[in-house]
Amino acid sequence: MTSYEQIFENNRRWIAEKKSHDSGFFDKLAAGQNPDFLYIGCSDSRVATEELMGVSPGEVFVHRNIANLVCNNDLNVMSVINYSVYHLQVQHIIVCGHYGCGGVKAAMQPRDLGILNPWLRNIRDVYRLHRHELNAITDEHQRYDRLVELNVEEQCLNIIKTAVVQKTYLTKGYPLVHGWVFNMRTGALIDLQIDFKEKLKEIQEIYNLGASDR
Repeated sequence: MTSYEQIFENNRRWIAEKKSHDSGFFDKLAAGQNPDFLYIGCSDSRVATEELMGVSPGEVFVHRNIANLVCNNDLNVMSVINYSVYHLQVQHIIVCGHYGCGGVKAAMQPRDLGILNPWLRNIRDVYRLHRHELNAITDEHQRYDRLVELNVEEQCLNIIKTAVVQKTYLTKGYPLVHGWVFNMRTGALIDLQIDFKEKLKEIQEIYNLGASDR
C-alpha cells in the first residue's frame, strides 16, 4: 500500500511529468473546465474514473457515492446534475456501476446495517421491482451482477425524471443519458445500451416536467 508521505512524492513526479510533455498544462487546467461528460459512479477505490475512460483532467465532471445512486432527495447528486447540465452544458450523463459492488451485495442481505439502511433501501427497492427475474437466477454471483445492471438502469431513469434533464434535452437535444458497468475482472466498460429517447417517452405520462411554464 502507498504510504501517506509517498503521495506527495508521487505528486511531485506527476507535476514534472505533465510539464515535460506540456509546459502550459497547469495554466490550461487553471483556466477553467468544459467537460462533455458527467460521470456518476461508485465510490469504490478500485474504480478510477479518468483512468478507465482514458481521459485527461478537465474532460469529465465526476460525482461518486456508494453504489452510484441517484436519489431525488439527495441534494448532493441533484446539485451536481443541475450544475453540470445548466452551467457546464454537458452532452452526456453516465451512470457507471461495477460488478462486485459491495453496496449492491449489502443490499441483498437481510441485515440491519444501521445508518446505511435508508441509503441501501434504494437498491432493495430495485430488487423488489425485479425480484421475479432475480430470484429465477440460481447462481448467486450472476444474481449480484444482474442487480448491478438493473440498479444502473434504475438510476438512469431517475436522472431522466429530472426537470433539468428533460427541459434541456427538449430545447437543445442534449444531454443523453447512458448506463455503463465496469467489469473489474477484465477491465472492460460495458454499455448497457439504454435507449434514452424511448425511456423518456415511456415516463413522460407521469414524470413530464419538460413542458414550459404556463
